[in-house]
Amino acid sequence: MQKAQKVKAVYYTTYESPVGPLLLAGESNALRCVSFMSSNRSTPPQTDWKLNKEPFAEVIRQLQAYFRGELKEFDLPLAMEGTEFQLRVWNALRAIPYGETISYAQLAERIGNPKAVRAVGLANGSNPIPIIVPCHRVIGSDGGLTGFGGGLSTKKMLLELENKQLSLLYTIFCQPRKRGARGGSVSRVRASPKRGKQPLSLAHERPGEAGMQERK
Repeated sequence: MQKAQKVKAVYYTTYESPVGPLLLAGESNALRCVSFMSSNRSTPPQTDWKLNKEPFAEVIRQLQAYFRGELKEFDLPLAMEGTEFQLRVWNALRAIPYGETISYAQLAERIGNPKAVRAVGLANGSNPIPIIVPCHRVIGSDGGLTGFGGGLSTKKMLLELENKQLSLLYTIFCQPRKRGARGGSVSRVRASPKRGKQPLSLAHERPGEAGMQERK
């Protein structure tokens, strides 16, 4: 008789970020969800999830460093669940350097399937861990901002932060309330070269090249 696998407990907490409140969810040792709580497509806490901030201490620390402009590459254990194709797309997203953007067509080429632009857009929109898995770095081939689960203004803010145009973002909106919470710079940060950047355009909200608004 086969033993039933023990179901891992899922915990959640919220984090007040400079781009709005974020829902963080995951197991005790791996993050599985980041959701923009102000979005009408946000992921609500499930009935069997347990409210517990402790498992997310390192996630929040790295997010704070990111919004201060100190951290350029997240180093967190992730528990991403999806199809083989989705996982390939999400892994490719993690390889887009900080401060750079690519188009959906370029992303499709990077996973070795240049004709799958629409499918790539759907997978990009299904990314369960935005910001940390940087789906915001995928834009239209004309440089226009396309759909994003946190809203186009949030996508623009994230890209501008990474391009150092909002150097005071954290200072203005996210000063730590407790002494010593801010900490120093993160030693694991590796600056990425600024090659391949595309200009940002304040396009009106419209479906992306892949024909799908991103959902988080």
